[in-house]
Amino acid sequence: MHDIRAIRENPAAFDAALARRGLAPVSPAILALDEDRRGKIMAAETAQAEQNRASKEVGAAKARGDEAEFERLRALVAEKKAEIARLNTEASGEDAALRDMLMRIPNLPLDEVPDGVDEHGNIEIHRWGTPRTFGFTPVEHYQIAGVAKAMDFETAAKLSGSRFVVLSRGVARIHRALGQFMLDLHTDEHELTEMITPVLVRDEAMFGTGNLPKFAEDSYQTTNGWWLIPTAEVTLTNTVAGELLDEAVLPIRMTALTQCFRSEAGSAGKDTSGMLRQHQFEKAEMVTICTPETALAEHERMTACAQTVLERLGLPYRTIVLCTGDMGFGSQKTHDLEVWLPGQNTYREISSVSSCGSFQARRMNARYRSAGGKPEFVATLNGSGLAVGRCLIAVLENGQEADGSVTLPGALHPYLGGRTRLTADGLLT
Repeated sequence: MHDIRAIRENPAAFDAALARRGLAPVSPAILALDEDRRGKIMAAETAQAEQNRASKEVGAAKARGDEAEFERLRALVAEKKAEIARLNTEASGEDAALRDMLMRIPNLPLDEVPDGVDEHGNIEIHRWGTPRTFGFTPVEHYQIAGVAKAMDFETAAKLSGSRFVVLSRGVARIHRALGQFMLDLHTDEHELTEMITPVLVRDEAMFGTGNLPKFAEDSYQTTNGWWLIPTAEVTLTNTVAGELLDEAVLPIRMTALTQCFRSEAGSAGKDTSGMLRQHQFEKAEMVTICTPETALAEHERMTACAQTVLERLGLPYRTIVLCTGDMGFGSQKTHDLEVWLPGQNTYREISSVSSCGSFQARRMNARYRSAGGKPEFVATLNGSGLAVGRCLIAVLENGQEADGSVTLPGALHPYLGGRTRLTADGLLT
């Protein structure tokens, strides 16, 4: 959420930053509502002072027997009381409207973020690995013989509908191994604290990370009001909601492997084959809480953590910085990692690592205090480290062989009981 004081002080700069995202100016509407709200608050305070004076004079008029003045003052007290109630109600409604307006405005991009309208404005900043040269035409993950026997979309559709999958045999074991590998790497080498968090959260948690109110249709809500998390960013980030932290505890670096749930609203017709885009999936999420001054350094660190996962698995990838027109709602700067998928002959997103500045912290009222300093909002960052299903796809496609088997990365062998290969029958050997 944005600081209304910053908008008051420099509305032109605020609108100019939003224009980089392709959005029309909003400061005139915001400031008009804010001015009217503040005017009513001041009017209510003035009326309160007048009521207080009249209340004091009522007794004096009664004591001296001035019945006419007594009745006039008593009527004035009642009038001011009603006026104050009306003004406070109107101001409260405008305050809620202003808060809702501010909550629907995306974060402002940093100056260093490249301008652009859509993904075509993104800039590649790093590339690792060389795509493998196959002696045959590689296919997509669900077309590999050994995978097709253990990746069942028909049964999933019977159980739940489209965009679900049932994994079995060796593929299920590889999927499990990937999640454990990611957690071990992040906790043992990257010094992230492992967390186990709920997958059901209240409205406040979704508001805190920016999933509400604007993106309600992207998530699932239960009949009793809980929301299924779209990512553990929601729970991990909100662990500091409402807290006043000591600067000495920062940075706080966390990771969690959870089920994630997304409605995929607006994705009709996209990636309908295979398990690239699912309603339910697993992801190892990374979240950092830090001071604003260290946020960009933490952003580079988190990007490196995600890159290391791909490098240990031997998966070629590239890192891009998203342009202003392609950034997420809460981000002020985002790095996307795109892994090479030979079955599609292209790079596809497997991780987004975003710095949000104090945008989420304002929504959550998450602050810290330095020694002798006043409370300030923390900075928050989040990133995939990685999406397990998409990583599974990359491992299967990059390791596929002509006979329908898959050669598996060495980093996974210890998690597979020493097995190194998925056979064309869907078994591990």
